[in-house]
Amino acid sequence: MIARAAPLAERGTAQGLALELRGISKRFGALEALGDINMTVAPGERRAVLGSNGAGKTTLFNCITGDFLPSAGSIRFFGEDVTAFPAQERIRRGLRRTYQISLLFGGLSVLDNVYLACRGVSRGRFSFIRPRASDALMQTAEELVGTVHLQEVRNTMVSELSYGQQRQLEIAMALSGAPRFILFDEPAAGLSPTERAELVTILTGLPGHVGYIIIEHDMDVALRVSDRVTMMHNGRIFKEGKPAEIEDDPEVQALYLGGGHE
Repeated sequence: MIARAAPLAERGTAQGLALELRGISKRFGALEALGDINMTVAPGERRAVLGSNGAGKTTLFNCITGDFLPSAGSIRFFGEDVTAFPAQERIRRGLRRTYQISLLFGGLSVLDNVYLACRGVSRGRFSFIRPRASDALMQTAEELVGTVHLQEVRNTMVSELSYGQQRQLEIAMALSGAPRFILFDEPAAGLSPTERAELVTILTGLPGHVGYIIIEHDMDVALRVSDRVTMMHNGRIFKEGKPAEIEDDPEVQALYLGGGHE
């Protein structure tokens, strides 16, 4: 049995909200992908967003990150209105994201990938000076590699990693630059049962001040790494509640689980 994530109150949270969505809608021509989404997430909170294909989950992520601008509504990130901000400005404010498709440098080592991620959000990102072993960013990269349990393959080329190890590496890269909030887009997709258990261990072991939203089709994983769950259906919020409440909800079971969940 995989242990559930520690309750939010046990990790400690600051006052205010990390993320606040008010009336978010997104249209693509005549298609309404999102309709009147209202959501609040506290600092340090771990939220799962679930729903079948086409429910609007990835579109919601794209609006939060700035890849899409919403057709209506507002987005506040730690109290600041970022609705019209481009993606890079949200990154500078501490927002990170992983993607369904891996975006890694296959010809570089694990450590080099994480170092470049750290360098990319640092003030010296345009410097061409080769880092020394004592470089602060290199030391940070080493720590992040350890955080995602990849110490033994730190010098291995990414192209030689298993798929599960690549997903672990993506988490390390998302942790670069001291993020305040991360969006995980289906990190368990394609993983074996053993790799999913490792993923749960990594996510539940992240620093308590780092909140996240996870989109995940594997409900067993999602319920064990989250404090609260938001269910989406046809571009709208269908249900919200604690993991146990969502797991036992008959409407959720009928809609998402096909009538039952063991």
